[in-house]
Amino acid sequence: MTGKTVHLKINRQDGPSSEPYVEEFNVPWRPSMNIISALIEIRRNPMNINGDETTPVQWESVCLEEVCGACSMLVNGKPRQACSTLVDTLEQPIHLAPLKTFPCERDLMVDRQKMFDALKEVKAWIDIDGTYDMGPGPKIPEKDRQWAYELSKCMTCGLCFEACPNVNPYSSFIGPAPLSQVRLFNTHPTGQIQAEERLDQIMGDGGLTSCGNAANCAEVCPKEIPLTHSIAELNKATTLYSFKRFFQL
Repeated sequence: MTGKTVHLKINRQDGPSSEPYVEEFNVPWRPSMNIISALIEIRRNPMNINGDETTPVQWESVCLEEVCGACSMLVNGKPRQACSTLVDTLEQPIHLAPLKTFPCERDLMVDRQKMFDALKEVKAWIDIDGTYDMGPGPKIPEKDRQWAYELSKCMTCGLCFEACPNVNPYSSFIGPAPLSQVRLFNTHPTGQIQAEERLDQIMGDGGLTSCGNAANCAEVCPKEIPLTHSIAELNKATTLYSFKRFFQL
């Protein structure tokens, strides 16, 4: 252990209705240290840069390997996953803040319910309850399987919501991740049974037409999901579906 330290400036908030404030910390540096490791050091010794004892910083994390998506936060102003962001790659002081798109619960913890509600809106599931044997699942063409695998990497971290300028209090846009999930479930042979329901949903208020095509979502996605490609494909699918509905009248 060297005498090297990591300087953190953390946006804190004691509760959903409390005023935010900034508190600074110095924590011992270690090789290959990530943001979560630095926060654990504060939890181990909750003392700020002035030597005053304080409350441990609150944040969320589960897997610590960029799978659960829980540790999303702003790191030096950029939406990042704290578990995969290494301290040595950042300029100090390292400024940590909660995502702005979602309501802050406490410190770095936010309520991502609006994202989960959007997934419900687009019916991001397949109505099979598993109570009876349906036999082997349908075969999926390799080209579709490859795309489906890429889209299935989504861990609902919310970073695409944070980066998207069209997800804001003045817009009803459901966000990039739910749109990509529509493509995922509409690609699956069984999911195609309800494909038109999903297309109907994203053709309404807050759907595809609310996307400004900024492409920020694809830039920040930690899983490099081709979100903009999904949105382009859904534009094509909804156009074809519109013609189908027109000629069925």
